[in-house]
Amino acid sequence: MKPVHLVCPHCNATNRVPFDKLQAELHCGRCHQALLTSHPDNLDEAAFKAQLAKSDLPLVVDFWAPWCGPCRTMAPAYEKVSHDMQGQARFVKINTEAVPGLAALYNIRSIPTLAVFAGGREIARQPGAMAALDLARWVSAALP
Repeated sequence: MKPVHLVCPHCNATNRVPFDKLQAELHCGRCHQALLTSHPDNLDEAAFKAQLAKSDLPLVVDFWAPWCGPCRTMAPAYEKVSHDMQGQARFVKINTEAVPGLAALYNIRSIPTLAVFAGGREIARQPGAMAALDLARWVSAALP
């Protein structure tokens, strides 16, 4: 089976991983930190762009802000789905206060907003907070 390219969320190095090892504990060949974690990674603009351009795994993004009540309410559900779907997609968070350029680039008008990216482009978007079961269903339906 063809290897999968995964971008390290810590150093942005691209790693080739056998597809059947996506459920295993994987470490970056450059920085030796975990490639896939059971919790969403907070990314800056450079890390997000590296994930988008080089990773073969779909990217599920939570655009949020620390002052947003619905964002904080949905955080445990997002964390749970990230854990449950580890290896099927990479779950990340983009703080729209810290990275306003990405929020503007993707025309994020309300938070939380969830988006799924595959092959370098956005394939699904859902504004508003969701419970874990609804979020898992939505992500599963959106994944290619």
